[in-house]
Amino acid sequence: MGNIFSTASAGKEMHYRPIIGVVMCENTVDENPALTVHEKYLDAIFNANALPVCLPHELAAREGAIDQILRGLDGIFLTGSPSNIEPHQYGEEGVEELADPGRDRLSLQLIRATLDKKIPLFAACRGLQELVVATGGSLHRKVQEVPGYRDHREDTSLPHDEQYALVHPVHIEPGGLLSELLPDYQQFQVNSLHGQGANRLGAELTVEARAPDNLVEAVSVRNHPFALGVQWHPEWHSLTDPVSRQLFEAFIAACRKGHQARSAEEE
Repeated sequence: MGNIFSTASAGKEMHYRPIIGVVMCENTVDENPALTVHEKYLDAIFNANALPVCLPHELAAREGAIDQILRGLDGIFLTGSPSNIEPHQYGEEGVEELADPGRDRLSLQLIRATLDKKIPLFAACRGLQELVVATGGSLHRKVQEVPGYRDHREDTSLPHDEQYALVHPVHIEPGGLLSELLPDYQQFQVNSLHGQGANRLGAELTVEARAPDNLVEAVSVRNHPFALGVQWHPEWHSLTDPVSRQLFEAFIAACRKGHQARSAEEE
């Protein structure tokens, strides 16, 4: 009988849909303060057979709230955003015109807690930059003004779909997480819609991929089950783009594995 129940339990876990916390951005809707997230991010998580849950910025202001919410989550997804991280968060001066301080506070606290608890994390675009800052690194505030780098921003004069077109390759660093997740690729094409980028990395991060101009395009966290940040937008056409699909599937698989491990510990 024990084997029957064990088999049934294993089958149930295989079909378990992990619960993924998703950060949001501050906006104004009908003159009211609002928190929003593009459906493309939620769809990518649904399509990978997981369930997204949106996280309000106020969690960062309530004592113990982040730790409590993480007990019910299997993973964290950090989205892209039109906003940029305020420079004081990484030791620089100046004013950021496209700021979202509420998101800064939540994301940086959330990343730190998520890494400490070994919960899987996947970060896209602004999310990668948040991961860099949360682990002690710094950013190029305007990549296009740094000698040697190309302009990585989207062409806003193009139709929306064309702004997300694949525009440059990234080269995978050998021996890392990306090379393990994408064994059939040494390089592949990505979209590019960002004005900021990684400058100095903290000791916890490993470079996983670079653009032709040597800008960091992906990072991972050392000694962590799954903590990956990419500078492009993998959620765009995540069902049809093979690289995006594999990355989301790997992230959700790591979340499911972590859930199974925690469930086994509680039995």
